[in-house]
Amino acid sequence: MPSQLISRSAALAAFLLTGAASAAGGINVHVTDANGKPVTDAVVYLEAEGGQQLPKPQKAGEISQKGLKFIPLVTVIQTGSKIYFPNNDKVRHHIYSFSPPHKFDQKLYSGTTAEPQTFDKPGTVVLGCNIHDKMIAYVRIVDTPFFGKTDASGAVLVDAPAGKYVLKAWHPDIVGGNPQEQALRLSDEAASASFRMPLKPPVTDPDSAAY
Repeated sequence: MPSQLISRSAALAAFLLTGAASAAGGINVHVTDANGKPVTDAVVYLEAEGGQQLPKPQKAGEISQKGLKFIPLVTVIQTGSKIYFPNNDKVRHHIYSFSPPHKFDQKLYSGTTAEPQTFDKPGTVVLGCNIHDKMIAYVRIVDTPFFGKTDASGAVLVDAPAGKYVLKAWHPDIVGGNPQEQALRLSDEAASASFRMPLKPPVTDPDSAAY
């Protein structure tokens, strides 16, 4: 076999091995509603059992305001992380929350001058705007760095090392407000899990078109 062909074959093998290694571990999760339809923006996270030492990479989040909406609607962060609130609208906003995990009142501002908020307690924070009542967003603060959010197909990959965990899934519209959960053990190979989540019916607002 020519040396050039051997070199290409070796490179291809190395590429495939690298891809397999990067895909190994973690868990693929699929979330559907009671009717089997995919659930978008479901927060999925792994809480370690048995006193495992967890890394604390507190990555900052961002919730922008554009078109008189908060974007994204749902954000998930690790406890102790900051969130920035850039205003990309031409009007000013007054962000606030009355939720116990993090109450705050961010006065009227525009642009990116507002200070970030630090969310140092786990739980759910509901955001609103004192000027535009139809604006709403949700922050889920979790005591773990292993989390993700489902896409339009209801799927998410949560990467985590091998160990014993409780897998949890939550959505702002989940019936009862508490996350679903299931205990599992992760190995070095990718696992899979699914949730069928009962959701409250969507609220229809005839005035929403004005916003």
